[in-house]
Amino acid sequence: MHANTHHLEELESEAIYVLREVAAQFEKTALLFSGGKDSIVVSYLARKAFFPAKIPFALMHIDTGHNFGETITYRDEWVKKIDARLIVRYVQDSIDKGRVKEETGYNASRNLLQTVTLLDAIEELKLDACIGGARRDEEKARAKERFFSHRDEFGQWNPKNQRPELWDLFNGKKNIGENFRVFPLSNWTELDVWQYIKDENIPLPSIYFSHNREVVSRDGQLLAKSPFLKLRDTEKYEERIIRFRTIGDMSCTGAVESTASNIDEVIEEIAASRVTERGTRADDKRSEAAMEDRKKAGYF
Repeated sequence: MHANTHHLEELESEAIYVLREVAAQFEKTALLFSGGKDSIVVSYLARKAFFPAKIPFALMHIDTGHNFGETITYRDEWVKKIDARLIVRYVQDSIDKGRVKEETGYNASRNLLQTVTLLDAIEELKLDACIGGARRDEEKARAKERFFSHRDEFGQWNPKNQRPELWDLFNGKKNIGENFRVFPLSNWTELDVWQYIKDENIPLPSIYFSHNREVVSRDGQLLAKSPFLKLRDTEKYEERIIRFRTIGDMSCTGAVESTASNIDEVIEEIAASRVTERGTRADDKRSEAAMEDRKKAGYF
């Protein structure tokens, strides 16, 4: 790491400390892995935290079935590269079992449905902690999170019932059926993540960088062409030079017009941006408190 990145060294040290606390305090843990840059960095830090031993918990992907192909290809290659175990649970299975109902209409998405798949996986695998890549700067509901974020026996989050974390003391005590979400990157910003990726030379899915893609402009969002998107009569796909700042369900993850084709250009672009990365997510625009409502229901 470069000599002028003392700030990043402190963030890295803090995240590694949190990951080791998870290993010490919990028996059954999974690292929630989406193939997005934040979960990639968390898994990279986990590799660093426990090296030369293997990462002591599996990576778990809740697969909506509406992923970018580049994300799934990257996921499988990355898991091999860091010598990790991968668990995949599918939203389609939840639909087939009648646990959730597929949305219909032009704004249909499976993003909400993955909460049930996740909660079912936590119960099935008896997980007492799930590690996520959320950061406090992403969205106002996420700014309320602690490093150790308590969830009740229904998997639900109450922002008013979280524990103080003075002097980096984390309280992982819980009752049977309860669990924690743990966020090692809480104090990182989007720019910190990108700078760390650059300094550590961490590979990323290609869609984070500029490329040609067919998109449709809908309500201020540029949505990628996919079989999961239903066009209105007035809409049509057009080719644009774009990249993605965040990766999720294809039906709700918006692109940004960009010519940033390498990490230095991306960092320069983000430093000048006045729109948060989740400003490109249609699922966050469903209501003023969309993210907080999803988190209270058990979302990541």
